[in-house]
Amino acid sequence: MRRLPIVAACASMLAVACSGDGDLQQMHGTLERDRLELVAESNERIIEVPVREGDRVEVGTVVLRQEAGTMQPRLDQARASLAEAERRLADAVAGPRQREIEEARAALAGAESSLQTERREFERVDALVERRLLSASDRDQARARRDSALSARDQARARLRLLEEGTRPEQLREIEAVVERARAALGELEISAGRYAVRAPRKGMVEALPYKLGERPAAGAPVVVLLADGVPYARIYVPEPLRPQVTSGRAVSVTVDGVDGALRGNVRYVSAEAAYTPYYALTQKDRTRLSYLAEITLDDPRAAALPAGLPVQVTLAAPPPAAP
Repeated sequence: MRRLPIVAACASMLAVACSGDGDLQQMHGTLERDRLELVAESNERIIEVPVREGDRVEVGTVVLRQEAGTMQPRLDQARASLAEAERRLADAVAGPRQREIEEARAALAGAESSLQTERREFERVDALVERRLLSASDRDQARARRDSALSARDQARARLRLLEEGTRPEQLREIEAVVERARAALGELEISAGRYAVRAPRKGMVEALPYKLGERPAAGAPVVVLLADGVPYARIYVPEPLRPQVTSGRAVSVTVDGVDGALRGNVRYVSAEAAYTPYYALTQKDRTRLSYLAEITLDDPRAAALPAGLPVQVTLAAPPPAAP
């Protein structure tokens, strides 16, 4: 996250240093590195801080860990739901067991035997009713028993056919969808739970640990601040008279105390708005005091080992000669 320096601290960097012949144009600022703020996933208690301020960390290193809290039972529930759905899918893919089919065949054979018995019984009762030895109600009861046996036989036959055909493709797709939904729900929770362990997204140095072991940070609060490794950049303020010459891509020379020779650099960013007082409220004399925030990319490999915060002095390189 970029943070503008305090106005009073920056005012001292806005002077334009000129040599006796007025050709040397210099600007001042500081070396900076990308500042990463790693936030808390929830307000659960901090249970581990394996690093200290000033430690160097690699990509993926755990720099802070929070208690799982209510996330753990939600994970357990999601895993159980997925296991249940997978068992249902495996059972549907395997289809009916052979014993179930044999049981259905036996049930069908019993139903057919009962049907034959009820049919013969109905025929006897019907003959006796015709001879007026039994009443018509006896025949109606025998007919009902026969029809009931016929229905039971048809049900047993249908159940056997269903078992022999196995699971329908539509049922398999439905159960597969249930499994995918349970797997996606578990994956979502696992991603959220993984963020309870705060990891370094880039190689760098731990600059600050705002919270201590045992504290409960607010969800979204920065809990670790990293300064990323790599080549730093220079942040300077361009005085208004030099602003037309400082454009994106312009080559510059950067001088740092303690480093022999100048470092090569290029302007990568210049603010479109002036800092401090609005330009339209200033006289021509006051406009010369305006400054514009700019950032310089350092191409020199010697800059990679330099710490952030060092004062720098930036000199505009001579522009290329105009084409004839």
